[in-house]
Amino acid sequence: MTDRKEKLVVIGNGMAGVRTVEEILKRDPDRFEITIFGKEPHPNYNRILLSSVLQGDTTVNDIILNTYEWYEQNNITLYTGDPVTKIDTKTQTLESMQGIKLRYDHLIMATGSNPFMLPLPGADKEGVIAFRDIKDCETMIDASSKYKRAIVIGGGLLGLEAARGLLNLNMETEVVHLEETLMERQLDQTAGTMLREELESQGMRFHMPKMTERIFGKDRVQGIQFKDGTKLYGDLVVMAVGIKPNVELAKESGLETNRAIVVNDYLETDTPNVYAVGECAEHNGIAYGLVAPLYEQGQVLADRLCDASSNSAYNGSLLYTQLKVSGVDVFSAGDFQEGEGKKAIRVHDEFEGMYKKVMLRDNKVVGSVLYGDTADSPRLLDMMKKQEDVSGLNKAVILPSESGEKAESPVIAMAPQETICGCNGVSKEAIVQSIEQDGLRSVEEIKQHTNASRSCGGCKPLVADLLQATLGDGAEVSAAEPVCGCTPLSHEEVQEAIRNQQLTHPREVMNVLGWENDEGCSKCRPAVNYYLGVIHPQTYEDDDRSRFVNERVHANIQNDGTYSVVPRMYGGVTNPEQLRKIAEVADKYSVPLLKLTGGQRIDMLGIHKEDLPHVWSDLDMPSGYAYAKSIRTVKTCVGEDFCRFGTQDSIGLGIAIEKKYERLNTPHKVKMAVSACPRNCAESGIKDIGIVGVEGAWEMYVGGNGGVELRAGDLLAKVETSKEVLEIISAFLQFYREDAKYLERTSHWVERVGLDHIRSVVIDNLENRHYFAERMDTALENRSEDPWEKLTHNEQKRNELFERKAVELV
Repeated sequence: MTDRKEKLVVIGNGMAGVRTVEEILKRDPDRFEITIFGKEPHPNYNRILLSSVLQGDTTVNDIILNTYEWYEQNNITLYTGDPVTKIDTKTQTLESMQGIKLRYDHLIMATGSNPFMLPLPGADKEGVIAFRDIKDCETMIDASSKYKRAIVIGGGLLGLEAARGLLNLNMETEVVHLEETLMERQLDQTAGTMLREELESQGMRFHMPKMTERIFGKDRVQGIQFKDGTKLYGDLVVMAVGIKPNVELAKESGLETNRAIVVNDYLETDTPNVYAVGECAEHNGIAYGLVAPLYEQGQVLADRLCDASSNSAYNGSLLYTQLKVSGVDVFSAGDFQEGEGKKAIRVHDEFEGMYKKVMLRDNKVVGSVLYGDTADSPRLLDMMKKQEDVSGLNKAVILPSESGEKAESPVIAMAPQETICGCNGVSKEAIVQSIEQDGLRSVEEIKQHTNASRSCGGCKPLVADLLQATLGDGAEVSAAEPVCGCTPLSHEEVQEAIRNQQLTHPREVMNVLGWENDEGCSKCRPAVNYYLGVIHPQTYEDDDRSRFVNERVHANIQNDGTYSVVPRMYGGVTNPEQLRKIAEVADKYSVPLLKLTGGQRIDMLGIHKEDLPHVWSDLDMPSGYAYAKSIRTVKTCVGEDFCRFGTQDSIGLGIAIEKKYERLNTPHKVKMAVSACPRNCAESGIKDIGIVGVEGAWEMYVGGNGGVELRAGDLLAKVETSKEVLEIISAFLQFYREDAKYLERTSHWVERVGLDHIRSVVIDNLENRHYFAERMDTALENRSEDPWEKLTHNEQKRNELFERKAVELV
């Protein structure tokens, strides 16, 4: 008799493998000792939404499905950036790239797929990449800052999403496709033509049907040549022509493979205690690349692992796609191509940009294409799954949105058991029960409780309609999304409760306001910590444990686990003494790379975590806070003392601003700049706060953003003196600190509250301006100590603790 838990190891930290683990935890949370190995240096994230990151609609943090805290809370050991390289199925042991060796009782292969790279001459040149992971997104974003012409090979879903993102990055984007129709696997010719016309109006240029023969250039790509001899020039080539299951490790380990790893109806391979799910698994000759089948497989495998006698079996999946392509809603399922024995119901409204086709065979719906309006998709999908006889139904029943009752959502007529979220298999009935039993009031809460809309997000409108229909017209539906899944409260409600109830500590906030998770999570802890600091600036002591790892160690973590250190250089001005210090520290700690940043500072990259306290101590320079949600940098031009165009002392004002507001906590990072003339050499027009010198005055711009979402700053005011500049900066920043949501950039905040309202608060009303400026002075008086002093102090405390422990042991 033993209490030893069975050892479950998952190779792959993607959506399929981790969803299987989630399903196991629902069924038997204490049965397994779980270890997960991931190739990428990230926790589990939503790969479907990578295009949203590239397009600037969201951030990498926003697409994380399971945070590091989730793994810790569920006692899961996670190894990121460390793929498994060897499996011995006889001894049931494995070894990772970093040399970690483990024994397993059960092994899940969830290695996913690799992007298919066309074997073209020149495909190995710099600037030729795939579009598959976060690193590819970062590469494209970086390339857009240096180059202007991009070529995407592939007119399928992935290629078009990459192209839309590159357009958003201000790159001229050419799309090359082998077929005559875009997304030919998901759309018929009519829908494909409509999509092409829409995308051309957005700025994409298409070359189809075209076959690429080679990629030319010296070291870096310069363009591609087609089979017909014509050429297309570009500085970046993105291949998005498909994926292939990642089965190399399985082959080397002796597992049966075909196109992918062969599995039976229980997701078992031909080797005892080894299973496969997701894109790397092949069931009845099919390897699925869509998310819904992967999650269905995860549920069956979880049943099997938690109960060996389970009759739950995987019988394959109906293939369908529901996504938004460059702002256009698209749905397709089943056999939608015309042919003998099939009849079609068509609705085509060119004026509204809408097209619908439903294919029938033997009085049953066998396929469908919806373009521009996908509201009928759940109903059609349910008909296909049930093989429902529609001989007695008219068009208005099959396509409810065409019945003329435009005001009523199709979700109203859906049967309770019909599926609303196809990706996660969530029915209408399950959502309604959650709303009624758990008191849910927002789409975000429904997502947290049921997983509906957690993947592609295409069902969000239906979920919102169902929420309103369930609660009734008189019920209040939360307009603001909650801070996180730990609480139904919004950012505004949490701030109001802290003020009204005089809450003073993160634990107190979570306890009094009824947090579901007593410890909070990586989303709410930093937010609560920030709100407490802003509301109680004189009494609140910052909770270091609630900060992100970068802020705790005062450096930015890099891909390889090392850190980068950025000392502050006020206004971008330095001197020989500072440069000597940096050089000496770089030599002493073998810093592999020193790089000048866009904020006019020196970034020291590749420093090991254990060296950080010593590095800061040896530098004896203030931190540039390149890692923090705070005032980052004030960029300056050389100004009137050196430039023949300069009209003002930009360096002097820039240094004064940076020294005044350094180490100030803000809802998100804040970048500033001071230019001595309208030529804007310091790029003041795209900063959170930008100051531009004109003859005898300063113009002040706010809400600019030079990132993926490029936004020009709005002119807030024109003043004559530097004193007025500082007072208005104080008022503006304090109003932003107290009114914005945590992690809301000034660009988004300005658009949300309106420039006129901000002007009325900090410009037109002098009493308000002085009030916020005084609040700012209070906040500045209570700033935290310099980070290197804090790090050194913490290290000293640790050493004293170790010495005391050693004495106790002796």
